[in-house]
Amino acid sequence: MALLLNVDGLRADIAGIFVGAGLGADAADTVAESLVEADRLGLASHGVMLTDMYVHRLKAGSVSTEREPAVISDRGVTMVLDGRNAFGVLTADNAMQKAVAKARAYGAGIVAVRHAFHFGAARRFTEAAAAAGCVGIALCNTRPLMPAPGGAERIVGNNPLSIAFPTADAIPFVLDMATSEAAMGKIRMAAKNGAAIPESWAVKADGSPTTDPLEAIEGMLLPTAGPKGFGLALMIDLLCGVLSGGAFGPDVKPLYGDMSVPYDCSHLLMAIDIGHFTDAGEAGRRVQAAAQRIRCGARAPGVTRLYTPGEPEWCKRQEAEDQVSVDEGVAAMLSDLARSLDVQLTTVPLA
Repeated sequence: MALLLNVDGLRADIAGIFVGAGLGADAADTVAESLVEADRLGLASHGVMLTDMYVHRLKAGSVSTEREPAVISDRGVTMVLDGRNAFGVLTADNAMQKAVAKARAYGAGIVAVRHAFHFGAARRFTEAAAAAGCVGIALCNTRPLMPAPGGAERIVGNNPLSIAFPTADAIPFVLDMATSEAAMGKIRMAAKNGAAIPESWAVKADGSPTTDPLEAIEGMLLPTAGPKGFGLALMIDLLCGVLSGGAFGPDVKPLYGDMSVPYDCSHLLMAIDIGHFTDAGEAGRRVQAAAQRIRCGARAPGVTRLYTPGEPEWCKRQEAEDQVSVDEGVAAMLSDLARSLDVQLTTVPLA
């Protein structure tokens, strides 16, 4: 069962939990806002459910309280940052801001980040670039979770990709996808709720099919579109790890493994300033027209509405207004965390 909670109150409660765990107030506000926003978009696997894991890593020392990444190199269009194991949303926000500034000056900005942590929903960063008049691109690698086609061992992560275009439309035009058929967070949500998963999502450790989320967590995710998804995931892994001089492949550690060992993933944030190529206003109108062609296209039998990439999530956020849906089990987890940290909650009900 889900609870409907006030957005601002939930953000304040979660920020309070992070402050109670030792994070600075400004950083805590940003982390809390990013988690709640993911739930508002219907991306629960990247939302508030992550709070306990984040807090445990912060307390164990594998996530730092740093607010700013360190600059390793700055060469015009390109920059390499050391995330210093800070919360990924803080580092990636900073990296995209730097990429946009470079795009303003040079037409494009490319910022690679090493020693980074989980950054949540990638669309956050690309939508920020799009709002600044740039095409935004965000990539991140994860620990190996998927086999090569026909394989029976984890070779590559379900590495996410997001691309957002500026548009004259009120609805963001944004792709945000993992390269697995389903995100591991969705499987963990199914496990928490005692639900089965589709057979196309994952396999057991020996490569055989499963609908049990616990077997899937111990086994392997399946790439989207088979060999194509595997190949895309592998290239993202190399782009992030090699360009940053950071970790890729098995050097990225399990997110839910030893909480005292840094996750150590790598990011790549890119911005392309539309105005360096063509008239920005006209480009926005062309993207809007492309979106309208999709929405107004012929529909298959039984289909009542067609959506552009990122639109279903935007609709969920608009419909929810100032409320956010939180699973009862997740609310209980927040309550337990607050109690353990001696933090008072104002919106999340006490378990």
